[in-house]
Order: sequence, then structure tokens, then C-alpha cells
Amino acid sequence: MGIEDKNSSNSPLPTPLRAALEKAVQGGKSGAMAMTIQCCTMMWIRTTMNYQYRYGTTTTQAMRTLYQQGGIRRFYRGLAPALFQGPISRFGDTAANAGVNAYLKDSDLPVALRTFCASTAAGGWRIMIMPIDCLKTTLQVEGRDGVALLGKKIKARGPFVLWHGALAAASATAVGHFPWFVTFNYLQETIPLAESTVGNFGRNAGIGFCSSVVSDTISNSLRVIKTTRQTYSEAVTYPEVVRHVIKEDGVLGLFGRGLKTRLLANGLQGLVFSVLYKHFMTMYEAKS
Repeated sequence: MGIEDKNSSNSPLPTPLRAALEKAVQGGKSGAMAMTIQCCTMMWIRTTMNYQYRYGTTTTQAMRTLYQQGGIRRFYRGLAPALFQGPISRFGDTAANAGVNAYLKDSDLPVALRTFCASTAAGGWRIMIMPIDCLKTTLQVEGRDGVALLGKKIKARGPFVLWHGALAAASATAVGHFPWFVTFNYLQETIPLAESTVGNFGRNAGIGFCSSVVSDTISNSLRVIKTTRQTYSEAVTYPEVVRHVIKEDGVLGLFGRGLKTRLLANGLQGLVFSVLYKHFMTMYEAKS
């Protein structure tokens, strides 16, 4: 009896919290690996989109301007911080979604409420890593002059300028994360699995694309505000940013700057990410 007690104390039964944490780590790793591949393949379109957020041009005009500033390499300004920021930001997003849903899976809470809890956690995570995002975005928008511009702002206003746009970024993450994962989780639970691997790849790709379209349409204005405040030549407040964008492009510009490019970029990335994420999750689950 004493031996049984000893063994049972050394081998505690899995708890809901332990299972949720394990699921969160698996989800985070899968998300980070998928995001690393995305950063390398789709950096060019993200640079175009962020340039549009700041200056409000069309996709064609933005790409032409960027190419004139430095050829193909110009589209990859900020790649180093992007390779660092992208995977760890996605790690937080997917870890929050997988962990919260695993922890609450036996509860009576609806999918939307569970996802809202995960979205709040993801927004807080984005605030923590904001300085990396600030460097990446400034390099994407301003090119080789980005570091000098950022240094000038830090010298004038201190290191807290690295968090300029953090509130808008966290809000955009929460607002974008929530509909993305609500759509993703709902469709994953509603659409039955295919009988073949190829069929499941197509299923996950379609779910990812639909999730991205819903998310981007809702959160775009917050990303315009965030990017403009991050990359402005001097420290500005949120109301000043809003007035600046409306003065240049009207209210439509506030909600529509870069939206077509974002729908294209995130539609493709959502498609790719969904396929890779589910693939890596399945791989980790098979190992465990």
C-alpha cells in the first residue's frame, strides 16, 4: 500500500490546467513554425501594405515607389526583426487560442466567449513585444532611413516611443484575433474532416482564407492608426493621427487604406498558415 501511495504521488493524474498548458505549447510551437515560413515567403506584400497604411497610395503605386527606392531588396527591409517578431507574436496568438480552448473545452461556454478570452490574452502579448514590431514596421515604411528616424524619436522623447501604437496594436490584435479564431473554430467544428490528406489540406486552406477575410475587414482602421503613429516623423497622439489620416484621405482612407492589399496578403497567409498550423499540430499530437 505504501508503494502504491509513493507511485501515485510521483505520477499525478493529468489536470485540466496541465493539459491546457501542454496544448498551448503545442499550439504555440505550431504557430511559430508556420509563421517563420510565412515571413520568408510573403514579406514583400506586407511591406507594401504597411507603406500604404502610412501613405495611403494604391497597391500598384506603393510597389512602384518601393521598387524605385531599392529594387527587390527594398521589399525585405525589416526582415531580421520580422523573422523574430512574426513567430513569437504568432506563438502568443496560437498558444492563447489553443490553451484557453483546451482548458474550457468541457465547459458550457460558447465558442465566441472562449475565443474572446484568448483574444484578450493575445492582445496583452502583443504589447510586450511592441518594440520589435516598431523597428520592423519603421524599416518597412521608411527603408534604410528607418533606423535614423527611430533613433531621432527616441532621443527626443525617450524609449517609450517604441510603444507608440501599442494600444492600437493590442486592440487590432484582439479585434482581429477574435473574429479570425471565432470563424476558424466555428468552421473547424462545423465542417467535417475529409477522408484524404489532400482533402483536409483543402479544407484547412478554405477555413483559413475565410477567417482572414472576416478578421481583416473588421480590424483594418486600427492598423492604419497603429502604423501611422509608429512611423510618423515625430511623436503624435492618437487623435492627431486620426485627424491626419482623415485630412489626407477622408474617413474612407481611415478604414480603407491598404485594405485590398491586406485582404490579399492575409487571405494568402491565412490559407498557408491554417494548412501549416494544422499540419504541425497534428504532427505534435501524433508524437505525444
